[in-house]
Amino acid sequence: MLTPRNEKRMRALLDALCDPSRIKIVRALRDTTLAASDLAHVIGRNRAVTSQHLRVLREAGGVVAKRQGNIVRYTLSQDVSGSIIEEAASVFDQLQPETAASTSSLP
Repeated sequence: MLTPRNEKRMRALLDALCDPSRIKIVRALRDTTLAASDLAHVIGRNRAVTSQHLRVLREAGGVVAKRQGNIVRYTLSQDVSGSIIEEAASVFDQLQPETAASTSSLP
């Protein structure tokens, strides 16, 4: 059973991952470290929008920022398993259209 603290953290991280762009960011960071400009190319958005997504992920504890000179590079947090996120995302990628439509009406 989760402690109340871990449950709160898990909820925050899952909420942060409820955006397709953030899932793309986490997938891109699974095996590497990338700068915000690289991640902007990955998600197909400008740097300002990408920075907002990264802020949400940082606040949820999903990614860690490390400054290297003028560049900030991002990695997945040590306690966030990229493989678990990837597996969960791939399950949703495989949903049939009618299944996805029926789950969109859930509260």
